[in-house]
Amino acid sequence: MDRAPGLALHLGLGLVASLLLASGLLMMKSRSATLPPARAGDMFRSIIIWIRDPVWSAGLAVQAIGYAVYIVALSNAPVSLVAVMMQAGIGLFVVFAILFLHERASTREWIGIGGIATATIMLARSLEGGAAQGHATTRSLYTLTAIAIVLAAVPYAYTRLYRSGAATAIASGVAFGLASLFAKAMADSFIAQSATAAILRVFADQWVYFTIGANIAGLVLLQNSFHSARGIIAMPLSSAISNVMPILGGMAAFGETLPADPTAATLRIAAFALTIASSGLLATGEMAG
Repeated sequence: MDRAPGLALHLGLGLVASLLLASGLLMMKSRSATLPPARAGDMFRSIIIWIRDPVWSAGLAVQAIGYAVYIVALSNAPVSLVAVMMQAGIGLFVVFAILFLHERASTREWIGIGGIATATIMLARSLEGGAAQGHATTRSLYTLTAIAIVLAAVPYAYTRLYRSGAATAIASGVAFGLASLFAKAMADSFIAQSATAAILRVFADQWVYFTIGANIAGLVLLQNSFHSARGIIAMPLSSAISNVMPILGGMAAFGETLPADPTAATLRIAAFALTIASSGLLATGEMAG
C-alpha cells in the first residue's frame, strides 16, 4: 500500500504514453494509402519513402516522445500493469479513426474493442492491491523471445489471416511486446548501474539494441498491416497482443506477482483474461470481414 501513490503516478505516465503512441499511429495510418508497403525486395527503399513523408515522420516523432514517457513509466512500475494501462490509447485511436479516416467496425469488433477498454478499467480498480516486481534473467528473456517468434509465425500459416492483414498485425504486436520486456530490462539495468556514466550504460547494455530492433520490426510490420487491414482493427489487435506479451512475460521473467488482496487479484486476473479474449474477437472479426 505504501507504493500505491508512486505506482499510480507511473501508471498515469503509461496512460499519457499510450495516448501519444496512438496519436502517432493514427498519423502514420492516414498515409497508408499513399505510401508503399515494405516488402522483402525493396524494404529499405520503402522505409526511406516513409521517412521522407512529412506526416508519417511527424507521427514517428510523436511516437518517439510517447516511448520516452513509457520508459519512465517502466522505471518504477511492473511491466504487466503498465502494459494494460497502455491500451487506453486504443479508445482514442478508434474515435479518431471513425471521425477522420471514416472507418467502421462490426458488432463483434466493437465487443472486442469494448472488452479491451473494460480490462483497463478493471486493472485500475485493482491497483490498491499493489504489485510486486523483480528482475529478469538473460536466459529467461532469451527463452521468451524464441517462443514468441515461433508463435508470431503461426498465423501466417492461415491464408485468411495473412491476406486480411491480421497475421501481420499480430506479429507487430509480438514485436512490440518483446520490446516492452526488453525496455523493462534496460530500465532495470540503468538503475542498477547508476554509478556508471550514462553514455557508457547506453552502449554497453545489450537490451538497448534489443529494444531498438524489436521496435523497428514492430513498426514496419504494423505499417504493412495498415495496407490490408482497417486501422480500427489493426491497431487495437496489435496493441492488445503487445500487451499480452508483457503481462505473461512480466510474471514469467520478472517475477511479478498478484496482489495479496483477493478482490484486487481477481480483478487483475480477469483483466488479463479479458485482454486475451478481446484480442481473439478482433482477429476473427477482421478475418471474417
